[in-house]
Amino acid sequence: MSSINVALPQIETELNMSAISLSWILTAFLLASAIFLMPLGKWADVNGVKNVFRWGIVIFSLTTLFCGLAPSGIFLIICRFIQGIGGAITASTGSAILVGKFPQEQRGRVLGFAVASVYLGLAMGPFFGGIITQNFGWRSIFFMSSSLGFIATIITFVYLEKDVIVGGREKIGMRGFCVYALALVAIICGSSYIPQPIGWFLLCLGIVLFAIFFLIEARTSRPIIDVKLFTENKLFAFSNIAALINYTATFAIVFLLSLYLQKIRGLSPQQAGSILLIQPLVMAICSPLTGRLSDKIEPRLLATCGMALCSAGLAVFAFLSETTPISLIFSILIMVGLGFSLFSSPNMNTIMSSVEKNQYATAAGISGTMRVLGQMASMTLVTLFFALFFGKEQIAEVPNFIFVKVSSLLFAVFAAISAVGIWVSFQRGKLRKNKNKNIS
Repeated sequence: MSSINVALPQIETELNMSAISLSWILTAFLLASAIFLMPLGKWADVNGVKNVFRWGIVIFSLTTLFCGLAPSGIFLIICRFIQGIGGAITASTGSAILVGKFPQEQRGRVLGFAVASVYLGLAMGPFFGGIITQNFGWRSIFFMSSSLGFIATIITFVYLEKDVIVGGREKIGMRGFCVYALALVAIICGSSYIPQPIGWFLLCLGIVLFAIFFLIEARTSRPIIDVKLFTENKLFAFSNIAALINYTATFAIVFLLSLYLQKIRGLSPQQAGSILLIQPLVMAICSPLTGRLSDKIEPRLLATCGMALCSAGLAVFAFLSETTPISLIFSILIMVGLGFSLFSSPNMNTIMSSVEKNQYATAAGISGTMRVLGQMASMTLVTLFFALFFGKEQIAEVPNFIFVKVSSLLFAVFAAISAVGIWVSFQRGKLRKNKNKNIS
């Protein structure tokens, strides 16, 4: 996933895509994940998380191969959407499988290693993606990824035992799911058409549909999302909201800096990937440590400190210019990487520890949805600003000073959003206090 960022300029040139359509290569994956994470998490809880996980690996691997064969930008975006469904399946079930195998006092440590493995992949992506793109072309990224995916598929079917289903299978309330999906599609598509009237109409329609979705979920006997988890479980609700804010503020960093380093500073994909490597590498190194700390120290303190570091880093990026030293960019990426690792593992530990065992996949699905909604909101803001300032121009045709100005403005907006997250993270309440109540 992360290797695609450094390949975007090549994809833009070969498939003749505009700046807005280029952002849809990332957004399509996120949109599919956001639509399917919650319902698949709920479905997996009652139909077997391991059984569902297997098919997520298969879907992801196959569609990754088709992405590499894409003859056009539209085909690539469609394949990325289906790939996102596979990603949603594995994301909503992977954490549930892990958490179900370890006692609560080791949960932070286990999730720390899981988060670290994700960040190690994110770290390797831009670095190796830059090398592969520069030497073999962007399609090779998908071919290599699909090969790894098929190896993972074999391992999964051989070593992951089957679920034992207790009780009857449960259906998903399709009315709520359809309204939820339409709301997301309306908001994302609307951002692509702004400032045209149809764009604002679709955005407003999406917000209204979201309100209708929550009304449906509160009244149905087969909800996709248990509304009580948000209305009666402050720890769960605020932790998820904090995750939503954090990913909204930080996800577009790599996207913007990848374009900045190649367009403004004239670096090759390999050189840009080497610089962008540092942020996820710091996350991969620090996440197991912060996960273990969250088993001993109140998680909200670690997460709030992490959010504060991310906010500070984004505030510095708001002063980005055509002559900003690469060493400064490198240093700020280290700061943001440390902040994100302080936030992510303790926050996930809080979310999974605030629900019962039979809700693990649901909680993981909701948490994953918050992550993807945040990532999608981040890219939606980028798409919105690109539409307002660049129109239908390709990024290569946009004057450098305008691109830098828009990037700086986006970083300032993200810094303000992250600052709100500091308060939300601190106000969630104490996990240790919640555990004691459950024991008593």
